[in-house]
Amino acid sequence: MRRYYFSFWLLFLLNNIVAVACTSLIVSGKYTNDGRSLLLKNRDTYNLYNHVLTVKGERFQYVAIVADGDSLPYAVWSGHNEAGFAIINTAAYNLNERRPERGHGADETALLPQDATSKRRYRLNDGAIMRRALEICGSLEDFEHFLDTLTNAEGDSNFGVIDAHGGAAYYEVGNRAGDTRGLLKWEKFDANDKRVAPYGYIIRTNHGFSGDRERDKGVERYLAISDYMLPRGFTYQYDAREFITQIPRILRHGLTHVDLRDYAPDDDSQAVFQAFRDFIPRYQTSCTMLIQGVKKGEEPRLTVSWTIVGSPLTTVAVPLLLTPEGDLPELLDRRDGNGSKLNHWGLELKKKLFPLTRGSVTDYINVAALYNKAGTGILQKILPVEKSVLDRGEELLQRVRTSGKLDVKDVKAYYRWVDDEVYRQYHVLFGF
Repeated sequence: MRRYYFSFWLLFLLNNIVAVACTSLIVSGKYTNDGRSLLLKNRDTYNLYNHVLTVKGERFQYVAIVADGDSLPYAVWSGHNEAGFAIINTAAYNLNERRPERGHGADETALLPQDATSKRRYRLNDGAIMRRALEICGSLEDFEHFLDTLTNAEGDSNFGVIDAHGGAAYYEVGNRAGDTRGLLKWEKFDANDKRVAPYGYIIRTNHGFSGDRERDKGVERYLAISDYMLPRGFTYQYDAREFITQIPRILRHGLTHVDLRDYAPDDDSQAVFQAFRDFIPRYQTSCTMLIQGVKKGEEPRLTVSWTIVGSPLTTVAVPLLLTPEGDLPELLDRRDGNGSKLNHWGLELKKKLFPLTRGSVTDYINVAALYNKAGTGILQKILPVEKSVLDRGEELLQRVRTSGKLDVKDVKAYYRWVDDEVYRQYHVLFGF
C-alpha cells in the first residue's frame, strides 16, 4: 500500500512540477480592430500532454487548459469564465530573491491535496492561483482583492488579466521579503494607460519590469514578439485571428534574426537540421490560447478562447465559446479518458520535426519536415485545415455577436463540425 501511495504522488508531481518559459501579450480593446481586448499565452512546459476542460466553479463556470494528469483540476494554465474574466501567466524569475531553478524554468507546483504523512500543505502556485481566480473573480478589481487577501501562496509570475469592462493589465506578483505566511506583493501595468502602453499593448516573457533586471529571462523571445508587434503598433493593426495563427509560429529568432524559412529545402526527401532554441515556438511549447474579450455592454459569454491544444507547429486553432452545459469539441477534451486526441496527433507529428535520438535532440529541428518549397511540410499541410476551422468559426462569432446572445445549438453544431472536419483532414493528410 505504501508503495502504491508513493507511486501515485510521484506521477502527480511529475504532471504538475514542470519547467516553464512562456511568451505572452496583452492588448487594450481601445486599440484593437473591433474594440475587444486580447490576451495571449504561448505555453512552454515539459508536460506536453494537456486538454481543454470546462468547470463549474464556486462562483463562475470557466473553460481552461489543464494538464492531462490534473483533471479535477488543481491547476489551470489559461482560461476565461462566464463573467468575461480571463487570466494567463508567465513565470518571472527576477521578482523574488534568487532561488534554484528546475531545468530551464521554475516549477508549476499546483495546490496539492494534504500529504497524509507530513500533514503539510503545499503553497499555492501559478496554476492553482489562476484556477481559484477563474472561480471567484469577475473583474480586475476582484483579482486585486484576491491577491491582497491570499495567503499560503508562492508568487514569481506575470499574470495577464482582462475583463468584460474593458480592463486589461499585467500584475507582476512576488512574495513579500522575509514573510513566511505566503503573502503577496504586486505591481500593476495597465494596458489602457498610454504612459505604460503607448501603442496599446504590453509584452511579458520570463521577467518582470519591477524586478532585478540583471536576472531577466526570455529576452530572445521578448525581442522576437517585439519585432512583430511594433510595426502593427504604429497603425493599431491588432487582430485576434492574425495573432493566434502567426505569433505562436514566428520562425524568426529575436536575437540572431535567423529565419528558419530561409533554409527551406526543395522538398522533404532529406532532413535539413537547424538550431532551434529560444524561438517563440519551442520543443516545449505545449499549447497556445488567445482570449478575446467583449466590448463594454456586450454579453460576457461571448468571450472567445482561440485555442491550440498542442504544438502550434503541428496542431490547429479552434475558437471556443463557454456554453452553460460546458460543451467542447471532443478532439480537445478528454472524453475518452486518454487526453485530447488532437494534442496526441500533434505530438506524433512533432516526432518528425525532432527525429534525433542522441545528443541535444530538442535543440535541432528538421526544417524539411516543417516547411519546404514543395509545400509538403507539416505546418504547410495544417494551415489550410486551420483556415477552414477559423473561417467557419468566424461565421459563428458573427452570428452570435449580431444577435447579442449565445445560441447554444449553433455552438454545439459548430463543435460537431470541427470534430468531423479536423478528424477527416488529419486522417487524409497524416493517416490518423
